[in-house]
Amino acid sequence: MKPIKVGLLGIGTVGAGTFEVLRRNQAEIKRRAGRGIEIVMVADLNTARALQVTGGSCEVVADGNLVVNHPDIDIVIELIGGYGIAKDLVLKAIHNGKHVVTANKALLATHGNAIFQAAQDKGVIVAFEAAVAGGIPIIKALREGLTANRIEWIAGIINGTTNFILSEMRDKGLDFATALAQAQQLGYAEADPTFDIEGIDAAHKATIMSAIAFGIPVQFDKAHVEGITKLQAVDIRYAEELGYRIKLLGITRRAVVNGVEGIELRVHPTLIPAKRLIANVEGAMNAVLVHGDAVGATLYYGKGAGAEPTASAVIADLVDITRLATADPEHRVPHLAFQPNAMTEIAILPMSEITTSYYLRMRVSDRPGVLADVTRILADATISIVAMLQKEPAPGERDTDIIMLTHQTQEKNVEAAIVKIEALSTVIGALTRLRVEELS
Repeated sequence: MKPIKVGLLGIGTVGAGTFEVLRRNQAEIKRRAGRGIEIVMVADLNTARALQVTGGSCEVVADGNLVVNHPDIDIVIELIGGYGIAKDLVLKAIHNGKHVVTANKALLATHGNAIFQAAQDKGVIVAFEAAVAGGIPIIKALREGLTANRIEWIAGIINGTTNFILSEMRDKGLDFATALAQAQQLGYAEADPTFDIEGIDAAHKATIMSAIAFGIPVQFDKAHVEGITKLQAVDIRYAEELGYRIKLLGITRRAVVNGVEGIELRVHPTLIPAKRLIANVEGAMNAVLVHGDAVGATLYYGKGAGAEPTASAVIADLVDITRLATADPEHRVPHLAFQPNAMTEIAILPMSEITTSYYLRMRVSDRPGVLADVTRILADATISIVAMLQKEPAPGERDTDIIMLTHQTQEKNVEAAIVKIEALSTVIGALTRLRVEELS
């Protein structure tokens, strides 16, 4: 059988890794796919680099349109990134009846609905395992391995840069700025790390997983997103004293508010009990915890980025498409796991309606009655306390920290209580609020 012909858009770090792994493991991949898979054309503005990587084994061009319009190319791999030219080229490839493999989580989280509809209309496949958690096969697990389950919730460490920074802050007592500079020096963080440290990258990935888990459209614009830039080393230390670790989590969960089902979709720093396996994921590694009603909790762990781990996912998609290319489109695995006519419009809940537990830290004057005032405000907001730390003032100081963990309550109750607590004359500055997830 003739090899399936592939065009590659972008041959940067992941593109070069894909080319190398496909070349190195060609025989093994052919045994799995049932036919050869060959990259026959590469488009990259840096044609000199592309020629160096490919060694002249395929045609190199600067214009991606030549790839997506080529009549002999069966599959297009999009590794350009971003929302602009990548979107245009992906839609052109689909219009031309070509299958698409992409690692572009930003594109799918923002324009996925239109892309998947176009692919459905043309009877082609858009595969995107590499878009979430690099080499970890979490998309396949959600779409296929757990298909018998009603997924209840997902919680993931899905950005290696922020996990590395938080690990350094905990292990070495570094402040955020120092840990970020170290991550940049080691190549874990970009020169402009905004997408990572502000939680945007994690929110793109959480949005995609939420759509697959619950059969809803991708809705990145409705996600609640907080990064780690305001996180202080003192809160990491206090969390440790209370038996918790702080991780940037992407969380999506079914919830019922006032008798109506909704979906939580949020990214923020989160306290997790230190005894949980996911709390012990360190450095630049990723992990995703999925809870299904039949299987319970399952954990997926591995490298979430890098040339060859991501290439592993890209090539797995190539093999899947090669196996399924001749199948009736109606009998393929749907892009978002559920049949297109069975998608639902369950609303994404506003943060004010979510229910979780909270970590509260406040700087207070060391005077009688302070704690009583704070606990009265919390009680009036129907917020009960699970645990508390009260630190002795440092020598020569009159101020100290009070740290509290609450039982579960709605976010709007905590917000209202914080306003009243910060108004107390004995409370100094702003209160620090972090969310707590037991993940049990």
